[in-house]
Amino acid sequence: MPTPSVHSTHLSSKHTFSKTYTPTITLLPGLGVQNDCHSGQTTRHQSQASTNPSAPNLRQVHLIPYELFRDLSSQNITIQPGELGENITTYGIDLVSLSKGSYLYFGQGDDVPIVQVTGLRWPGPGIEKHSKGLKEKVLVKARDGKVVSKVGIMGVVVKGGEVSTGDLIRVVEPQGTRVALEPV
Repeated sequence: MPTPSVHSTHLSSKHTFSKTYTPTITLLPGLGVQNDCHSGQTTRHQSQASTNPSAPNLRQVHLIPYELFRDLSSQNITIQPGELGENITTYGIDLVSLSKGSYLYFGQGDDVPIVQVTGLRWPGPGIEKHSKGLKEKVLVKARDGKVVSKVGIMGVVVKGGEVSTGDLIRVVEPQGTRVALEPV
């Protein structure tokens, strides 16, 4: 597997399905991506905020593996990084196989931004509006029969700082019992 790294970074100040490429994003502890519409201590996801606006925001940062775009391309579906609403497109990490509670360290050294993985992103109706037939391509059956979403993971910012295209990523999984990711 290649060295885990940041392929690209994206944000949007408005609730649009896709996010715009920017070479660097700033992570704010306990909030998310600075100037992004999903930043905040309580949920900012529109459907969740309408039913429980005081719920903690477990979807501060959305990450998708670049490998998904290559896989979709091989199925004649052309989607570019940022189009599926992610803040960080990664390279070289099987994100959906991580354990809940895993830590992602961005950059080198000790003083780097850290995101803790909270769960899977589950595709809503917007994914079909964006590209007809895409939802069936990103929901797959796992060996145990459960349906798994391939459209990335969600996390919360534990330590803030800048994340830039090309940054290395170090993954630290929690000790003890492994907990499979569930939709958040």
